[in-house]
Amino acid sequence: MTSCAFVGDEYRPRSQPAVQLRFLEFPRATAVNKGVGLTREQAAEPPLPSSPRTSALGAVKHLTAVERWWLSLEAGGSDAPSLWPDSPDPRWDPAAGDDPVSMVAACRAEWERSAAALTGPRPEDRTRRGGEFTVRWVPAHVVQETARHVGHLDALREPADGDVGE
Repeated sequence: MTSCAFVGDEYRPRSQPAVQLRFLEFPRATAVNKGVGLTREQAAEPPLPSSPRTSALGAVKHLTAVERWWLSLEAGGSDAPSLWPDSPDPRWDPAAGDDPVSMVAACRAEWERSAAALTGPRPEDRTRRGGEFTVRWVPAHVVQETARHVGHLDALREPADGDVGE
């Protein structure tokens, strides 16, 4: 797991993009930890009657696609394929082979892809989609979206086994 302690010089980033990515580490780690220890069945079960397609596994899968779209493709200009080939707001349905272990691995791989994609652009550069956003804006957006979905994951995890907290 990524360390989130802000101790020592290595945890005091000097640039705004580095600060934003440092702030993203904690909600990222919290999101994937919400699936640790769950069976595939528990992670794929949508426990909320008002959201019959929303599961812990689906939320983590969604966050992986968020990372790919916003950090790698939109801000970083990567030519990797979108994880949303047919829709900008995909269903959160887990595929047959998705399980908590594979989703954590997919997230970690995406974090590395995102970091690599963001090494080139400058914060003031415009993103690729019509220049609507700056590269500086994108990590802030991903931090808030990830943190919001961590709240959803709290509500999705507890019915599975009673686990609460970070």
